[in-house]
Amino acid sequence: MPIIVAMDGPSGAGKSSSSKALAKRANWAYLDTGALYRGATWLALNKKITDQAELVLALREEKLSFNADPNKPNLKCGKVDITDAIRSEEITSNVSTFAAMPEVRAELLTLQRKIIDEAERGIVVEGRDIGTVVAPQAQLKVYLTADLEARAKRREAELNTEKDLTSSLAIRDEKDSTRTTSPLEKAIDAVEVDSTEINLEETVELIWELLKERQLLGLPIVAILGRPNVGKSTLINRFLGRREAIVEDVPGVTRDRVRYECEWNSREFILMDTGGWESHPDGISIGVSAGAEIAIQEADVILFVVDAQVGAQTEDEAMVDALRKSKKKIFLVANKVDSPKEEADAHSLWNLGLGEPHFVTALHGKGSADLLDLVVSSLPEVGSAIVKDNHRKVALIGRPNVGKSSLLNAIAGEQLSLVDDKAGTTRDPVDSLIEFGGSTWRFVDTAGIKKRANQASGSDYYSILRTQVALERAEVVALVLDASEPMTEQDLKIISMVEDAGKALVLVMNKWDLVDEDRRITLDKELDRHLTHITWAQRVNVAAKTGWHRDRLAPALRTALASWETRVPTGKLNSFLGALIGATPPPVRGGKQPKVYYATQAGIAPPKFVVFTNDWIEPPYRRFIERKLREEFGFEGSPVQVSVKVRERD
Repeated sequence: MPIIVAMDGPSGAGKSSSSKALAKRANWAYLDTGALYRGATWLALNKKITDQAELVLALREEKLSFNADPNKPNLKCGKVDITDAIRSEEITSNVSTFAAMPEVRAELLTLQRKIIDEAERGIVVEGRDIGTVVAPQAQLKVYLTADLEARAKRREAELNTEKDLTSSLAIRDEKDSTRTTSPLEKAIDAVEVDSTEINLEETVELIWELLKERQLLGLPIVAILGRPNVGKSTLINRFLGRREAIVEDVPGVTRDRVRYECEWNSREFILMDTGGWESHPDGISIGVSAGAEIAIQEADVILFVVDAQVGAQTEDEAMVDALRKSKKKIFLVANKVDSPKEEADAHSLWNLGLGEPHFVTALHGKGSADLLDLVVSSLPEVGSAIVKDNHRKVALIGRPNVGKSSLLNAIAGEQLSLVDDKAGTTRDPVDSLIEFGGSTWRFVDTAGIKKRANQASGSDYYSILRTQVALERAEVVALVLDASEPMTEQDLKIISMVEDAGKALVLVMNKWDLVDEDRRITLDKELDRHLTHITWAQRVNVAAKTGWHRDRLAPALRTALASWETRVPTGKLNSFLGALIGATPPPVRGGKQPKVYYATQAGIAPPKFVVFTNDWIEPPYRRFIERKLREEFGFEGSPVQVSVKVRERD
């Protein structure tokens, strides 16, 4: 299944421009579903059809065909190219009528899904019901909107008219939002992007950042190719820093294409080990060589390994022809170069015509770091290895016996985790895909954390390590506390651990059915005393054993994730900061007033802000900026990081 980006929103929000730009950047397919409805409208007006059943028959006779190439998208009805004709004012004013016909929508829905299924790696689909009806399985759903005035101005510029389109857009919004079949609405798990104050480039960059954060752009594949026994698997193990690929002195040990996840300089990619390639294979080596040829097609970058001590062989020269035809980025790797003399001899590999040979000794690691630097710098933004697990990841964290497993069972509606009154029943993280609150989530029920890792031993020690791994993998944490008992030092340590991880956070106060009025008063005081630094975290009161209020958890998780992925437009951010500094300037430090130049948002997940100044700003004022950012822009359920970068101006 390809990666699907569903782009919904009202007319004039910038869906078409943003979707095309996104598809071009990712080299994915592009589908404008609105063009299909315009095509049906063109056909209806051209043949003077008003009945939906008659229009469906006409669509089956004169089929609509859409070219999904974002560089030249066009629409044909039968053999007639109607790409330009469907943008007329007559079509625009009538499309809502025909788009509201249920039978017409059903007919075009089949066509839309067919185009999506035919996409090889990814597709950006724009319309008004993509995330809710056409592709509810989309890995990223975006609801792109803007205020009515901004959308009207964009549409006027697009149509090159001086006519005020505000009222016509308002009427179109009303029709699209209130139609009986597939109305315009935001999918429950969609990310809302307001493009009122940001341009096309900023809109695309924001969505691109979401794709990267959710690992939907795919990992680049680096294929290691060469003759048998030139040291490919040894080089793989050197890159990985561990013995994964089987290594023996006997040629042909590796026969299949084996993939390993690798990371270098914070860049993740896939290393593909291949069997030795032979130009005239026989027996089992036929399949091995064929696998190597497939690896050439799948790879984004190729490392062609040659044994420098043996030199280039006829087999190597034959493979060079296949590599050149691939037009992929190729690094020529001269392995087993252990001395200056061998390095001088290895320069003869220039004759292969693949450029400069890079000298390494895979067995000892010589030259491997420099080679990895070059490889990582050449990796494409979008990789061939698609990561298909797009479910939002929730970690259930807490000390033993607070009811994490009971909560997981209540959410799932079945017994997924063993529950016992004895603390510490769960020892390993348990991954569960659960349909909950209208979406599928990946929940991880972790072992209760009893002690710090350096104080624990045996199974407790490994439970802590596994829980830390689960925390790193998660996007949002449901931190479960026992509301019926006083907060403990261990609860506070766990909260600090979650906060340090920078994850979105929801506080789950479990066992609420055991909380009486006196305990509620005491609990409020405890929260005020201990959790003043995370007042931004939402609180959900539940009773896991009975399932009471479990339905409140999903909206809280969504809100926290939305805040975690929020990006503030640069203009809005600096307008806010200017007003803030004007009203409350930074405190004088060493007799000098620090000057704040501007701020930028450095990233999301969590939101990270950098304030540029001419002098250091004390932590209390940074916390003041963070508090005011929250008051202005929300960020409910997400940590916010504010750092200061001091820089002198000329």
